[in-house]
Amino acid sequence: MATHKNKLGLLSIILLGINAIIGSGIFLLPNKAYALVGTKSIFVFIFDALLVITIALCFAEAAGLFSKDGGPYVYTRAAFGDFAGFEVGFIKWIVSMIAWATMANGFATALGQIFPACSSRAAQIIVMTVIIVGLTLINLCGVNSSKIINNLASIGKLVPLVIFIIVGFFFVHGKNFHPATPIPTTSHGFGAACLVIFYAFTGFEAIAVAAEDMHNPQKTLPRAILMVMGVVSIFYLLIQVVAIGVLGNHLATATAPVQTAMEHFLGRGGFALVAAGELISIGGINIASSFITPRCAVALANDNLLPRFILKRNRYGVEYWAIIITGIITLPIALSGSFTTLAAISVVSRFAQYLPTCLAILVFRRTMKDASRPFKIPGGPIIPLIAIVVSIWLLMQATLHELIWGFGGLVIAIPFYFLMKWTCRRPN
Repeated sequence: MATHKNKLGLLSIILLGINAIIGSGIFLLPNKAYALVGTKSIFVFIFDALLVITIALCFAEAAGLFSKDGGPYVYTRAAFGDFAGFEVGFIKWIVSMIAWATMANGFATALGQIFPACSSRAAQIIVMTVIIVGLTLINLCGVNSSKIINNLASIGKLVPLVIFIIVGFFFVHGKNFHPATPIPTTSHGFGAACLVIFYAFTGFEAIAVAAEDMHNPQKTLPRAILMVMGVVSIFYLLIQVVAIGVLGNHLATATAPVQTAMEHFLGRGGFALVAAGELISIGGINIASSFITPRCAVALANDNLLPRFILKRNRYGVEYWAIIITGIITLPIALSGSFTTLAAISVVSRFAQYLPTCLAILVFRRTMKDASRPFKIPGGPIIPLIAIVVSIWLLMQATLHELIWGFGGLVIAIPFYFLMKWTCRRPN
């Protein structure tokens, strides 16, 4: 096990969560929401923030009941058994690797846009390889190394966004908020915008995956989850307000909305600052992904649903096979460059983790009613039920194509479950 002094404290967990959520999405998505529903996109951010907070509350209560790695996998398995747990855990591991590969590819792409010399395919391959191999090696050196780099990246990405919000408020024009919807919108614009923006909020569930690397996770995790979502929600809402107030209708056509708005009131220096922040942001998600993703495999191996050798630790106290295998699988996915179709998977498939966790709370209220709970959602079953119903509504806004690709992995996981049950039988 990792030594006590090298485990993550509350501040490090909060920064890990912020790092896992705030990424390229908030730098690029404000224009897409505005294009769909105009100034009502502010309410889209509020709606998604409230939805994610209801889901996060479910994760916070569940996190207080367990101290094992795995997050939604652990909660689903405890509530609904091995098969359901494996489905959630296996998909989370695969989707997490795809997400990490996508972010490595995204970093290389963003770097190429800023420095043309890095835009060639050969240069991008080198950048992606350095990112994935480098972070894999850093993680092999233990939790403390990852913690320091993660904290620095989290702070670094927030600086330009804080400057954007504070300085930008002085350049907000009230007329840009009238009328309420200044551009044409489709009949399903609000629902479509909610689905698009929801992507920017995903990732909070990741901090529960590495519970065993934290100080007192049963008490720390619930607090961290709620604090992370509060900070992120406020950030996103303020960023959208400033973007609309500064750019007005031009926001709908801005390809890099935050950068464009920053350039509007701080010149090319502002544009460069946000560009640097975007690189730090995407790099930060790479760091968070490299730390969290191997823990998905560890959680499954702990329950004999993946081979036991994955649990072997090196002298730094980390499961080196889980880290190495994750890096080996992630690298070719990143180098393949075929992420257009896979992008929908990482959005829709998140609900394969969210819905079971929300449902699990209702089960735990019955099966673990006497268990100690550092945090319990007020209002009985109301908030979990709201989270479930609204999540289903949001899924209905997705296309059939997105749903098939998003949940198709659950079908693919079935034979793997029975294979692992056969090869990794529990001792009598």
